[in-house]
Amino acid sequence: MTDQDTAVDQLTGYAAILTAVCATGRGLTREERESLRSHGERAAESGTGLRTLVRALLSCAREEVGPELPPASAEHLLGAVEQAVDAFAEGHERAQRLAVRQEEAARREFIDDLLHGGSNLGRIAERAGHFGLLLSHAHAVAVAQGRESYGDGYEVARSVESSLLARFGTRRILLTTKDGRLICVAPADEPEVLAHFAKQAYAATDGGQVGVGRPHPGPGGVVHSYQEALNALDLAVRMDLDDPVLYAADLLVYPVLTRDRQAMADLVRTVLGPLQGARGGARPLLETLTAYFDTGCVSAQAARRLSLSVRAMTYRLDRIHRLTGADPTDPVQRYTLQTAAIGARLLNWPDRPL
Repeated sequence: MTDQDTAVDQLTGYAAILTAVCATGRGLTREERESLRSHGERAAESGTGLRTLVRALLSCAREEVGPELPPASAEHLLGAVEQAVDAFAEGHERAQRLAVRQEEAARREFIDDLLHGGSNLGRIAERAGHFGLLLSHAHAVAVAQGRESYGDGYEVARSVESSLLARFGTRRILLTTKDGRLICVAPADEPEVLAHFAKQAYAATDGGQVGVGRPHPGPGGVVHSYQEALNALDLAVRMDLDDPVLYAADLLVYPVLTRDRQAMADLVRTVLGPLQGARGGARPLLETLTAYFDTGCVSAQAARRLSLSVRAMTYRLDRIHRLTGADPTDPVQRYTLQTAAIGARLLNWPDRPL
């Protein structure tokens, strides 16, 4: 059966309506228009295109036109055809909008299950194929955030998606948004996809940051990689990391340090607690330690970062030595101070009591 034949099957009762219109000169009734809208919906649901449907409408109307049809009846016929086309098109478009909303809802439900680890991982894997993912393979996830929140329809999301599609095509890539962030899920054996996503997202978000999780296999692997990417962005805030792209693989030391939170809190309290007795509290001296260690223990460079003179920087380091008993310039004692300083940033001390 051709598309045209299928379209004709959707026109049940239409010819009788045209005959009645030509005979009486009336317009279509409300019930007839609604019936035609329903036919248009069913045509859309069966996959019949609107162009094919309109051709069938006009073909049916042409059969009503003959040499014996009076001009007045022809005028009525054209008016009825116009009303019929409107009704069919309205029903067809209504079904298309409903289908789009249902597809969007299904996609959003799948993404929520994928990123939060639904209870039925097998079902998630089955649905993944519909969205271009093969979850039997390993995947990695990148998450980008900027100064604003982004949704699927935002210009930022569209521009990043267009760039990815232009370069890689579909290639089993999933691009979406979640909680105001841009998210890209890509096969682990194509790291260039996430590298390109990070570059485009950084530019589109006007200098935002991108966290990239490690590759992991299976549906649960996507959740794991997604959480790693989020944790990388969270660490960037707590540790003042300003790198545009943060790889979870490069930040593994931080989760290790905080795995035993109580032990880290004891270290910070024991080693850095005496700094609270300094004038102005512990914050200025902790910032001094952070700058000193972040610059490779180069006093002059750390002083510039803090807008201090080298003499003032030296005084602060000496003050830390006297308060804590540990010398930041001593290679052996430096490790304990640096670990405690990292722990303080991870635990948000001294702003949050330990």
